[in-house]
Amino acid sequence: MSSGQIAEGRAARPLSILGPTASGKSSLALGVVELLALQGQPAELVSIDSMQVYAGMNVGTAKPTLTEQAAVPHHLINLVDPSEVFTVAAFQRSAKKAITDICARGAVPILVGGTGLYLRSVIDDLDIPPQFPDTRSVLDEELAAGTSIETMYERLVGLDPTAAERMEPNNERRILRALEVVLGSGRLFSSFGPGLETYPATPFVQVAIRWPRDELDERIERRYADQMEAGFLDEVRWLRKTGPSHTAAQALGYRELLAHLDGETTLDDALELAITRTRQFARRQERWFRRDPRIVWLDAPVDPADAMVVWDQALAGSVP
Repeated sequence: MSSGQIAEGRAARPLSILGPTASGKSSLALGVVELLALQGQPAELVSIDSMQVYAGMNVGTAKPTLTEQAAVPHHLINLVDPSEVFTVAAFQRSAKKAITDICARGAVPILVGGTGLYLRSVIDDLDIPPQFPDTRSVLDEELAAGTSIETMYERLVGLDPTAAERMEPNNERRILRALEVVLGSGRLFSSFGPGLETYPATPFVQVAIRWPRDELDERIERRYADQMEAGFLDEVRWLRKTGPSHTAAQALGYRELLAHLDGETTLDDALELAITRTRQFARRQERWFRRDPRIVWLDAPVDPADAMVVWDQALAGSVP
């Protein structure tokens, strides 16, 4: 391929850099952008992160710094206030527009992030179920009145066993969402789109970062220490005053520090719990991504040039 053909191919088959939290996705993405710039090809980054959409939630979400944002255009960050609920469908619409606009400017979109469902909504153009707020309110009231999430899960098993099989029995967010759709629409939650267990052809080239588990655990702990030094607790104090939506308040790290500010736990215990939950979350992210046979895994630390090699191999048809 000529350099012109490669440039056109990259625009037609954008790169997606993914992996678990604290794996170094943003740094890798910035490195790829620098290599593209040396080849005369502009690129812009599209964040695939369900919490970086919230303005003001900067430290705890490891949002790109102002310097990084000034150096490279970033999209899908700071879209809404933390008091608002932001849905997968809203993210999907925003992502499609951002990618279209980037390509119209003659630049290459590079997706970067670790929110698996948000990523799939974009690269596979998922059929997102509508919302049913009245039904959701009833379910939330039942939960607040003492109905356990285990009971809710058993209810979902009876209504949509296929959907229930696809989620863990203690995943409150997904269980309530599935029940909301089934009860609100009268249609099975599992009937929307081809399903997350299907991996069709996609124009996006996916590269994931792989760390040994103990090293990733250390990176997560070290990142929390850095975030605390950078003012994470003050950021959570601000968030508490703003009245975060239930979605924003469940963000890892924020949830535990909010509990500390409410007097439910000590700061040390809150941080220890946040680290533990984040490590567990990282494992769930890895399991999610490993199910996708289209992803090419690279051992960390990843040289941006290696990611470029995978990208160009995909353009040549030697990798998915």
